[in-house]
Amino acid sequence: MAERDTGDMPLQSSSEAVKSSGTQNSSDENGHTDSPDDTLSPTSVIYFKEALNSSSVRFGQTGSLSPTLLRQYDFKIERIESKRKNPKDPIAIERLNLMNMAKLSIKGLIESALNLGRTLDSDYAPLQQFFVVMEHCLKHGLKTKKTFLGQNKSFWGALELVEKLTPEAGEITASVKDLPGLKTPLGRGRAWLRLALMQKKLSDYMKTIINRKDLLSEFYEANALLMEEEGAVIAGLLVGLNVIDANLCMKGEDLDSQVGVIDFSMYLKDGGHSSKSAEGDGQITAILDQKNYVEELNRHLSASVNNLQAKVDALEKSNTKLTEELAVANNRIITLQEDVERVKEESSYQLESRKALRSDSAPDGQALGETRKQLKEETLLRLDVEKELEVQIGMKQEMELSMKMLEKDICEKQDALVELRHQLEDLHTINQQLTHKSQSTDASSKQKSEVIARMEDKINQMTGTVKQLETSEKHLVKQARNLNSAAGKLLQLQQ
Repeated sequence: MAERDTGDMPLQSSSEAVKSSGTQNSSDENGHTDSPDDTLSPTSVIYFKEALNSSSVRFGQTGSLSPTLLRQYDFKIERIESKRKNPKDPIAIERLNLMNMAKLSIKGLIESALNLGRTLDSDYAPLQQFFVVMEHCLKHGLKTKKTFLGQNKSFWGALELVEKLTPEAGEITASVKDLPGLKTPLGRGRAWLRLALMQKKLSDYMKTIINRKDLLSEFYEANALLMEEEGAVIAGLLVGLNVIDANLCMKGEDLDSQVGVIDFSMYLKDGGHSSKSAEGDGQITAILDQKNYVEELNRHLSASVNNLQAKVDALEKSNTKLTEELAVANNRIITLQEDVERVKEESSYQLESRKALRSDSAPDGQALGETRKQLKEETLLRLDVEKELEVQIGMKQEMELSMKMLEKDICEKQDALVELRHQLEDLHTINQQLTHKSQSTDASSKQKSEVIARMEDKINQMTGTVKQLETSEKHLVKQARNLNSAAGKLLQLQQ
């Protein structure tokens, strides 16, 4: 289908998790200064928990990839959750959110890429979301550096450390600096991530800088993602990306001004709609399988009809040839019969002449010998002609028998050809019925998609209404507190 899935529903917390980069910096209770666009909202952790534990999470076809590479770090995630001293610490929740989101993004990218079965390019949506998630992970806990142009906050400085720790990474750094059109450190960092993924060295480079926390402390706060154990888990998850082949063209791509927003609808979907859509997809798949089977059977029958037609043509040619040979044999037999009649007439004439010679009073001995000699020759010639006549008659009978058998075979072949044509017409009719059924199924699927879209709009409206009610509730609670404080003051004044 052209859509990603008719059962997917967008998550409203994506607008809360990532905002525009022009907002002011905010400070949490631990003294960490960070802008809202650098981390995910702490309130969205419940959605990540549901995404990891629910069976409605979707990453392509089931069974397309063994999750061994991605599950080998699950014990680290559980250990990190158990070691949190304060479960309500917003920074710890942010780190856990980012780690879970990275796990979902990497797993989805690997499975969808293997199902796609080709080299990925820059327009591939799961790959774009992976870079957005990695950018958020690298921005978490960055220290703000003040310059004469203002405050600068970029992870490019941390990525430049890889060149010092791993000399082979110098090629990537040099390539990034030579790319035209990159004017900001943020754009260089994004280009570096893409080149490292194409080299299949992203996991190795991330492990290298994470192991040197003494150097990372110059760029990150102590409670940043890369400074904690979550960073090591993400670096381990990146190993699975070595099975992906990517060919990313960065010429003409505006990496400086891109806004990275995580699309949660790629990883979450509603279970009720998914079952209906899965049932509809199963019906469409069954219809398409039947259609393909009928078309294949149609092709086989057409091939067999063509073969039978070729055999009938060959039999007709042989029949024509045998008919011509039979006509020649008939002519030969007629000629031989005429010769036999002529020999019989000559023999009777010779017998009569012999009788006349015997009755003649003056027989001539020499003429009688010649006549006897001529009679023997004529007799031998007659015997030869009779033998040849018998042979020709036998050949004629055999040819007539073979002609009858050929005519019978041709009649059978024609009957089979007619029957096959009837079957072919029936198959054409079935194929047309299946085509109409497939079109009706597609129409019903489109109607279901429209109904789901309307339901999503209603859900969005209800979510907005709930938020408004929560806001009004907060105002009412605040007013009640003010009234309570005013009542307390009045009671004190009365006393």
